[in-house]
Amino acid sequence: MARSALLNVMVQAAMKAGRSLARDFGEVQNLQVSLKGPGDYVSQADRKAEEVIHAELSRARPGYAFLMEERGVVEGEDEQHRWIVDPLDGTTNFLHGLPMFSISIALERQGQIVAGVIYNPAMDELYTAERGGGAFLNDRRLRVAGRNKLADTVIGTGIPHLGRGHHGNYLIELRNVMAETAGIRRIGSAALDLAYVAAGRLDGFWEESLSPWDIAAGILMIREAGGFVSDKSGGQEMLDSGTIVAGNEAVHRALLKTLKKPLPAK
Repeated sequence: MARSALLNVMVQAAMKAGRSLARDFGEVQNLQVSLKGPGDYVSQADRKAEEVIHAELSRARPGYAFLMEERGVVEGEDEQHRWIVDPLDGTTNFLHGLPMFSISIALERQGQIVAGVIYNPAMDELYTAERGGGAFLNDRRLRVAGRNKLADTVIGTGIPHLGRGHHGNYLIELRNVMAETAGIRRIGSAALDLAYVAAGRLDGFWEESLSPWDIAAGILMIREAGGFVSDKSGGQEMLDSGTIVAGNEAVHRALLKTLKKPLPAK
């Protein structure tokens, strides 16, 4: 597959940061964490990966702005372009030695996502997409799954945890989706969830209370793989609302409908 110069810059940044995370992941697996505790160690790994990405992207495109998980908003001279970066999506997995975490980098041009990279260094899986150029896993073209009935689908989700999200509302949604699908999966990295929808590994996905850096690259990935993405109201304010629903056209439509149902009567 041919990549643009911009996408190559993003891939190089993701893979360089990925090498750093892979080394730190080995330390976590061996429980050789800092004296301050495993949570602090993971935060250090997170910040180190973000430093690498910031340095690589800034060197390649000095004027571009940033929206980053750790640094937040970093203004740039170029008002048309912004990098949206999550250096470690799936921190809890990383901490527990589970190889399901990722680096997510998206490029926003005039408010529109035009390129995205999601990289899982533990499995050496590189997902890339450019607007109008398709989505790829390593060098293989991606298409969303073709299943059209919810009863045949496996759906990914993000389960709210301590201090996060509205647990009661989520349990209603979960019960309704459980009743209509072949299975539900919780991977622990929203960026990977969305990449898996693009790759057809998951038929659909929904979650709320997300940040822009969790989903920006994945939104483009799914669209370029022929899928549909919206917020839970069916609109296109995912980066602002923090909610997302994804799948092929039929699954996306059915999920939106199912998520709006009340709790079924006993």
